[in-house]
Amino acid sequence: MATIEKTKNETSVLEAVGINNEIILFNDDVNTFDHVIETLIDVCNHTSEQAEQCAILVHYKGKCTVKTGSFEELKPQCSQLLQAGLSAEII
Repeated sequence: MATIEKTKNETSVLEAVGINNEIILFNDDVNTFDHVIETLIDVCNHTSEQAEQCAILVHYKGKCTVKTGSFEELKPQCSQLLQAGLSAEII
């Protein structure tokens, strides 16, 4: 006879909410693909492949999530993206 063990995982509301923030990068007609890719590598620690895929998604879809995490982690990165001339926001 087999026994099934059930475990209950509790996650605090603050932990669950804190992880759900995203930096959204928006398309513009100003920045080049190279600038966007280089900035994502420098600011968001993307690999060159990740940065290129994000740049393509932003170009064709109009926006792309480029980073997820807590608001405190994302705020300085979003500020750096804005300072580099990219259009981004944390949601």
